[in-house]
Amino acid sequence: MSTSDYDPACLPDLLPLYYRRLFPFSQYYRWLSYGGVSKNYFQNREFSFTLKDDIYVRYQSFTTQNELEKEMQKMVPYKIDIGAVYSHRPSQHNAVKSGTFQALEKELVFDIDMTDYDDVRRCCSAADICSKCWTLMTIAIRILDRALREDFGFHHLLWVYSGRRGVHCWVCDDAARKLSVAARSAVAEYLSLVKGGEETVRKVVLSDPIHPFINHSLSVVERYFQQYAIVDQDILGSKEIKFHNSLSVSYDLHFSCVSVKSNSKKGGQYFDKEIMLQYCYPRLDVNVSKGVNHLLKSPFSVHPKTGRISVPIDLKELDTFDPFEVPTISLICEELEKPRAEEAEEDDMKDKENEQEAGERRRIRDYKRTSLAKYVKVFDRFLEAMARSRKGEMLKKSGEIEKDSVFHIHLILAFTLQMD
Repeated sequence: MSTSDYDPACLPDLLPLYYRRLFPFSQYYRWLSYGGVSKNYFQNREFSFTLKDDIYVRYQSFTTQNELEKEMQKMVPYKIDIGAVYSHRPSQHNAVKSGTFQALEKELVFDIDMTDYDDVRRCCSAADICSKCWTLMTIAIRILDRALREDFGFHHLLWVYSGRRGVHCWVCDDAARKLSVAARSAVAEYLSLVKGGEETVRKVVLSDPIHPFINHSLSVVERYFQQYAIVDQDILGSKEIKFHNSLSVSYDLHFSCVSVKSNSKKGGQYFDKEIMLQYCYPRLDVNVSKGVNHLLKSPFSVHPKTGRISVPIDLKELDTFDPFEVPTISLICEELEKPRAEEAEEDDMKDKENEQEAGERRRIRDYKRTSLAKYVKVFDRFLEAMARSRKGEMLKKSGEIEKDSVFHIHLILAFTLQMD
């Protein structure tokens, strides 16, 4: 649809409408409040805004959802980043005693950018992506999601498309948010396998025995390797792709396996697996994961260059997720203008509500009219799962307290009977 084509010059006109009628503030606030886990949890969270002409504003913080809404509608950020929960309100960081303003908690986050794969993809380079190389993001999500859940025991993972060339993961478990820098570094290093810069030819080196985590990762890579590397990237026909000069590489299409012959006597038993991992294993920006105070682009932020919304990814439909089908701000604003028959009836209800309730009702009604709706639904399901988990933990704790109370009552009764 030509009228939906995104023009960056139109962003100043589209963003006010997006923040006024489409941005899911209610769910957003619910997420970052974590059920009111502590009194100042939301108000001590740092937000940073990139405004028009690349004006960068850090240490923004808000007391309520309403305050956040009004400020975003006033400032109209081109980009939103989320930082840590601090010891004090970030907006007052200059007023507190030196050394006392500390980052306390933040989600464990991961940033995977397609530009880090430029040495192993022929279809695109730099910021460009296509359906062929997007397979690398699918593999990355499959490998990391399994490891974070099964190896580390995390449950609440929010995977988000960046809006252009990569994906982000927000691990939102209480235990993950409380991790120290050292613990975050340990998790990031555990998950990092591809090492070395541009001059390093052999970037994956396996030792015997192969770690179970690597075997799990290989089972994922093997599902995609033939189509991605052999067919789509034609690595065997490429003069640009470098292997170790002592290797002769072939691929058996019938048995779907890499065959490697080596003239080297040094550790060549896993060369086939190393090649597959070097081409397809997730490439993490570990610095993003290590720091508690590191900022990361917010879900539902708009990418200024592509106009695409940074939307949650439904892992149940991961293999069919298409970044080019993610709606642009142009499209959803256009969809918003289409008339709807039941709108007049809903507007009659506004007089019975206060201004904030009416605004929230209108916003929910509005985004459901657009292509953004299915992605907000994914976000809703994620939030519901976290809410159920919190409720379960509270019931578990209250049950333990009740058991302790009953135990102590029995002790008192037993003691009383002995005294009698």
